[in-house]
Amino acid sequence: MNLQKNKRPRRFGAFRVRKNTTQKETRQKLSSTIKRDLFNIPNSITMIRIVFIPFVVVCLAMKTPFYCLLSVAAFSIAAISDFFDGYLARKLNLVSVTGKFLDPLADKLMVMAATVQLAAMGWLASWIPIVILTRELAVQGLRQIAVGEGLVIAAGSGGKLKTALQLVGIVGLLVHYTYPIKFFGFETTMNFHRVGLVLLVLSVFISVISAIQYFVGFLRALDKKETT
Repeated sequence: MNLQKNKRPRRFGAFRVRKNTTQKETRQKLSSTIKRDLFNIPNSITMIRIVFIPFVVVCLAMKTPFYCLLSVAAFSIAAISDFFDGYLARKLNLVSVTGKFLDPLADKLMVMAATVQLAAMGWLASWIPIVILTRELAVQGLRQIAVGEGLVIAAGSGGKLKTALQLVGIVGLLVHYTYPIKFFGFETTMNFHRVGLVLLVLSVFISVISAIQYFVGFLRALDKKETT
């Protein structure tokens, strides 16, 4: 009887050790997968885009035409790289959860850093970055709720237009100064700040409309789920 009582804890103990070992191996495997995904080519480009953000802000804070053009160059390189990291991820079959998190994060950080710095310098009304941030947080929160409910909501048609106007508008605001423009023998001057402001304000209105469309799509998907 004593020998049988002693055997049960040993078997239970062996089972617990095996279970803990399995959990540890799972965590190590998950960690190594994240590290591998983090440093693949597309995600490395995305992280470089994030590194460019402080450079854009510091150059812009100098408030000189030369440093403003440097900030434009850095911002433009970062914006263009957004195309290449997505293209390479699909081309090399390196689409990952890490990339799906980092890519939109980098885009939002770029936009928010530039607009907040412009507002801090008095080159942009403060309500614009406030609306942009509020819209992004609201839509992101709604997406998380939709995922939790098992709903798939198609993105609005205005998303790409909003992003294009937003990026071009920010570039114009970063240039800020007025420069002479020659086009097919025709010479004029362009106030880049004014042009950028118009485009950015237009993108803000489109982003609000797209957010409303997303909320309406969420409510419709929710109603459809409840009726089925």
